[in-house]
Amino acid sequence: MRHRLLIALSAGLCLAACATTSATDTETETREPWASTYTPRPSTPTLIRGATVLDGLGGEFANSDVLMRDGRIVAVGQNLDAAGATVIEANGRFVTPGIVDAHSHLGVYPSPSIDATADGNEATDPNTAEVWAEHSVWPQDPGFGRAVAGGITTLHILPGSANLFGGRGVTLRPVLGAVTVQEMKFPDAPQSLKMACGENPARVYGERNSAPSTGMGNVAGYRAAFVRAQHYAEQVEAAENGDGEAPDRDLQLETLAGVLNGDILLQWHCYRSDEMAAAIEISHEFGFHISAFHHAVEAYKIAPLLARENICAAMWADWWGFKIEAYDGIRENIPFVHAAGGCAIVHSDSEVGIQRLNQEAAKAWADGRRAGVNISRGEVWTWLSRNPARALGIEEETGSLQAGRRADVVIWSADPLTSYAVAQLVFIDGAEVYQRGQGQDHFSDFELGQTYRERAQ
Repeated sequence: MRHRLLIALSAGLCLAACATTSATDTETETREPWASTYTPRPSTPTLIRGATVLDGLGGEFANSDVLMRDGRIVAVGQNLDAAGATVIEANGRFVTPGIVDAHSHLGVYPSPSIDATADGNEATDPNTAEVWAEHSVWPQDPGFGRAVAGGITTLHILPGSANLFGGRGVTLRPVLGAVTVQEMKFPDAPQSLKMACGENPARVYGERNSAPSTGMGNVAGYRAAFVRAQHYAEQVEAAENGDGEAPDRDLQLETLAGVLNGDILLQWHCYRSDEMAAAIEISHEFGFHISAFHHAVEAYKIAPLLARENICAAMWADWWGFKIEAYDGIRENIPFVHAAGGCAIVHSDSEVGIQRLNQEAAKAWADGRRAGVNISRGEVWTWLSRNPARALGIEEETGSLQAGRRADVVIWSADPLTSYAVAQLVFIDGAEVYQRGQGQDHFSDFELGQTYRERAQ
């Protein structure tokens, strides 16, 4: 059976390749290197009728409709015109924007998790800003399909956190069946730079008897690198203005210069409040903006500062205590950041957690209520859609059900902020990409022909 399936797949791929060779050749000649080749799946106009809608902007609307056409949201409201549209009756169900996971390692730490596939940490130097996570992404990672089944429509893939500068991150669509990472890249999404503070770089390099081995060594490493990047950027700008020769291209400094000029968004792994405050001082010294602190276990201690600085905090609901810098975590971290006017995000950092981020948000919501922080259900959903989209620089494209946004939509069987709900239908750019109960359509080519028992082992 597996042999027949593989033959059929090979035939299909051959036909697809033969049919698209000329188009691909033309595209290669015209597009920029490493640019997205993502193409939305064909979609039909669709009206979801009579659901409870969480719009991703903080609103909740009972007995409402969502109209999608040409891959975009057309309208949210009641009694919308269904002319020419496929109608889905959703009474008793909930509709939300698709979940955006701002911190994932799918593809660079894929399943099966073995040494041969562990491609996410270039732990060879404290500064590896020259590497790009997308160059390690394995599109056949079965985790992408499982993420879609959990309501994920966009995810940001980051390098690991061994280094002060870990490399560039990439925002992806979980395209099932993609064979190149370019097919998955979110069109025009900014790249990011992953940085890390705290124990990880100090431990990794301190154990090798090299710098950094302390917190002050970490900070010195950041500052020295940005000094070099400033000089590099000045040389490039001067050459562009006809003043002197351009420096030799330096991939590492090119990335850091991109942070300085705002083209590359900074995503900073940091647990402790004092270290986040130090990172903010560095950003002021060199004139760049921090898009988000990730993990941010002590964000609650500096929540007003984060709000003033317009820095998001991507956090877990209840992971803490697994090392000293994560010791002072509280379960109310996310709601406290939100209550201070900050940009709170629920992230996964896990191939398992990404499958149930709606439940992670629900846990944080409940903990906040017990502490007296009253947050609406609609506001909670911003932690999963609009806020992560904002941190990734794609808020104008996805993360909410506003007219004109990409039609990234999930229909849930029940209130998604409960443990009883499952994603029944998932749409990306208005195209249905997942329907619960429809067999193996969400598994990767890597799993083709495998039985359930084989996948479970």
